Amino acid sequence: MNQRRWVALAIAVGLLLFSGITQRVNNQAQEEQLTGINELLYGSNDLEKTVVEEGNSNQQILKLSVEGTIADSGSSSLFSSDTYDHQLFLEELEAAVSDPEIKGILLEVNSPGGGVYESAEIAKKMAAIKEAGIPVYVSMKQMAASGGYYISAAADKIFASEETVTGSIGVIMSGTNYAGLFEKLGIEDTTVKSGALKDIGSSTREPTEADKEVLQAYVDSAFGRFVKVVAKGRQMPEETVRKLADGRIYDGAQAKENGLVDEIGFPEDALAALKTEQDLSQAQVVSYQVSSTGFASSWLGVKLAEAQGLKLSESSRLVNLVESLGTPESPKPLYYYGGE
Repeated sequence: MNQRRWVALAIAVGLLLFSGITQRVNNQAQEEQLTGINELLYGSNDLEKTVVEEGNSNQQILKLSVEGTIADSGSSSLFSSDTYDHQLFLEELEAAVSDPEIKGILLEVNSPGGGVYESAEIAKKMAAIKEAGIPVYVSMKQMAASGGYYISAAADKIFASEETVTGSIGVIMSGTNYAGLFEKLGIEDTTVKSGALKDIGSSTREPTEADKEVLQAYVDSAFGRFVKVVAKGRQMPEETVRKLADGRIYDGAQAKENGLVDEIGFPEDALAALKTEQDLSQAQVVSYQVSSTGFASSWLGVKLAEAQGLKLSESSRLVNLVESLGTPESPKPLYYYGGE
C-alpha cells in the first residue's frame, strides 16, 4: 500500500471516529433533554419528606407502609400508586439509614406476604436500620401474615389489633398437574431432558418420589430461614417457633398470647408508644413521597408515560406480579398466606 492510500485510510478512520463521537454526544444531549422534559412534566424520582405531624424537625419519626403483596412487579416509583412498590420501599429504607434526622420508624404492615426473595431483601434493609440504632415499631393492620410477619419479626416492638390476621409462618410452593387430564385426552408429554430432575415440578407428568423429596427439602430449607428470623427477632427458642409455625393463622389476641406480638393496639397506639418509650415525645412525624407534578396523575400524563415506557400499564403490572409469584409451569417458594 502506497503513502497516498495510507493517508486516505487514516482520514477515513478519523472521520469514522469523529462521527461516532459526535453521534454519542448528540445521543447524550438528546437523552438529557428528554430527561429534563420528563422531569418538567412528571417531576423527578427524588424522595421528598412530607410532614404528617408537626414537631422538632431535628428529631423525626418516619412513617413507612407495606400495603399489599410483597412482590417486585416492576412499577416505577415516579408513578407509584396505593399498591405496594417494592423498589420504592427499598429506596425508602436506604434513605432512612443515611438520614441523621430520622430517630425512629413506624412501619405499618397490611400484607399477606409474598416472595421469599423480596421478603429477604426487606429484612436485610431492616437489619441495617437496627444496626444504625434506629428503633422500629411495627403496627400490623388488617393482615400481616407469612412474609408480612417475616418483615415485622425483627422490630423493637410489634402492635396488632385483636382482629389482625397474623402468623401463617411457613413456606408454600403451589403448582397444578394436568397429567391425568392429558392422559384422558390422549396428549403425551414428549419432554427431552438431560437429567431425571431437570423438569421437576412439571405440570404435564406425575411427580416422582424423587421430585417430591427434592422440592420438600427446598421448601424446608426456606422454612428454616423463616424460623431463624422469627426466633432471633422475638428472642424465642427455635423449637418454640416451630411449634407455632405449622402454617396456621392467629388473630391479634392469639398472637400476643403466643409471643408473636407485644401489644394490642392500632397505628396511633404504636406511634404514641414509640414517642414515649424512645424519648421522642417532641419528634416531628414525616413520610416520604416521590416528587411529581399534577400532570403525572392526570389521564393524559399516565397515558403519555405508558407510551414512553416510564409507567407500566395495568396489564403489564399484572403479568409482572404473576411472574414474580410464580406460575403453574414455574412455581416459586413463597412466604404467602392463602397460596397463589
